[in-house]
Order: sequence, then structure tokens, then C-alpha cells
Amino acid sequence: MSDKEELYCIPSRYRKTENLHIVFWLVKDLCWVMLWKPLGLIMIIPTLGAALLITWQTRAIKSELLHNVAVVFWITANAYWMLSEFYSTDDSLRYYAVIPFSLGIITIGYYYLGLFSKKVR
Repeated sequence: MSDKEELYCIPSRYRKTENLHIVFWLVKDLCWVMLWKPLGLIMIIPTLGAALLITWQTRAIKSELLHNVAVVFWITANAYWMLSEFYSTDDSLRYYAVIPFSLGIITIGYYYLGLFSKKVR
């Protein structure tokens, strides 16, 4: 590591929230694949809640904020897709998940295009 390289450091309480968030997300997706509808539905709340908390906690760091906003969109799309498979007989409803997925891609694109344009300048 060079002397000029910036060190990335987050408080351990934030890291614990991020690690717990991964557990919530894995349990939610396990419920989805195993068709455990009630638990899958319940797991949306802590999974999305943890993502929102992490996003709020990192709001002062633009790169973290935008990546975490994209994660919130991803989980929203993922949860909607799961619910459409669980509770709808209309397969075409799952395609609406493209909306939050696209918003996540736009968020990340905004960050990386902005970063790229800064390097060019």
C-alpha cells in the first residue's frame, strides 16, 4: 500500500449490521427457493430494513451511499419478484421487477460515469 492510498475504514457496529444483513438476505432467498412463503414474506422486512439502515449510516460517503441505494433497489426488485412468484398466477407480473433493477443500474451508472468523467478532467 502506498503512502498516498486512502485507507477505507468503517465502524465495527456498521460492519456487524452489514454481516447480519447478509444473513437476512440469504434466509429470505432460501425461503424463496424452498417456497416457504410466510417466512419469506417476513424476511423482506429485516432484509430491506437492514439495507436502508446501512444506506443511512453511509450517507456521508458518496460512493457508499450510491452503492447502498443500488442494493436497496436490488432487494426491492428481488422481494417483488419473490412475491410475484409466491402469490400471483400471472407470470408476466415478475417483469415489473425490471423497474427497481433498472433504478439500481442507473444509480451505479451515475456514480461510475461521474467518477470516470472526473478522471478524464
